[in-house]
Amino acid sequence: FSYPARHIVEVDGKRGLFRGLTPRLISSTLSTITRGSVKKAFPLEDMEHVSNKDDVKTSLRKVVTETSHEMLMQCVSRLVSHPLHVISMRCMVQFVGREVKYSGVFSAIGRIFKEEGILGFFVGLVPHILGDVIFLWCCNLLAHFINTYAVDDNFSQASVIRSYTKFVMGIAVSMLTYPFLLVGDLMAVNNCGLRAGLPPYAPAFASWIHCWSLAALTLLSLSPQGQLFRGSSLLFRRAPMSAACFPID
Repeated sequence: FSYPARHIVEVDGKRGLFRGLTPRLISSTLSTITRGSVKKAFPLEDMEHVSNKDDVKTSLRKVVTETSHEMLMQCVSRLVSHPLHVISMRCMVQFVGREVKYSGVFSAIGRIFKEEGILGFFVGLVPHILGDVIFLWCCNLLAHFINTYAVDDNFSQASVIRSYTKFVMGIAVSMLTYPFLLVGDLMAVNNCGLRAGLPPYAPAFASWIHCWSLAALTLLSLSPQGQLFRGSSLLFRRAPMSAACFPID
């Protein structure tokens, strides 16, 4: 964390650490409002708490129902807030080329609509949604099975352990789904006119699948360089083995 933060402060001052903050705040606000609206529009039926192993089927049904409802809220909120996320990402990566193409939320909306149309606001949406869906199902199902089969009801601290299981599973699963978020963010700035989204900093990907699997065809993908997890650690910096950018033929 100290490496990029120090570098940004040296170049842009402390203000540079807050690039893209306004659209990010609006995006988070829209996401929260949307989740609340969807929750009211599609209320989840109350189900009794089940922890007895004799009621595994009932308990699993409860988890599936809750996860499906949570998935609906997350997908809708992601759809609504993603355009602001795209603007936020592009405001951030302007640091690389010292551009001022996206100087405000409204001007950015007008520029994206003019240059890319409506679809320009939703680049990178699919991998983000896939990452969210996979995260929710894996996290909730793993927590359920661990609480059901690994934690004994006779254990005095069983309830305490169960309360932390989902949190721990969330950390573990987030490491597996991180590549989806990374690819989604790369697509948000890909080939948008900013230096960070163009060669030699990054190839011009045709789609998020192209971004993910390009290595099998042209050796330009993220995966062979171990970059699918770059930025995933709060404590350590993951750098490419040979270079700080993508190799270009």
